[in-house]
Amino acid sequence: QVQLVESGGGLVQAGGSLRLSCAASGRTFSRYAMGWFRQAPGKEREFVAAISWIGGNTYYADFVKGRFTISRDYAKNTVYLQMNSLKPEDTAVYYCAADLRGKAARDQNEYDYWGQGTQVTVSS
Repeated sequence: QVQLVESGGGLVQAGGSLRLSCAASGRTFSRYAMGWFRQAPGKEREFVAAISWIGGNTYYADFVKGRFTISRDYAKNTVYLQMNSLKPEDTAVYYCAADLRGKAARDQNEYDYWGQGTQVTVSS
């Protein structure tokens, strides 16, 4: 079993920054890929970023490339999403997820465990 707890969401003005954290507990953190997804009101949940099990390879949705950075701290069992140059369209609930097969996939169906989500609101 894996437990994921997100934090760091909040209200920020357009152009600002936030750093989301996802603390993992349970199974060995280093052995699974981690992803961030988001869901805006009235929309489906979508892929934002992922980081692989080994090597720390990172993957991003086109709409966040150059603005968001995913990273992980193995010692702290935590994955981060640094979000810069935020736009109102980034407003959503952000979820972290764990993929025990280590694929770092864009498909949310590949993920086994999910956090409860943290709200990010970007004002114009």
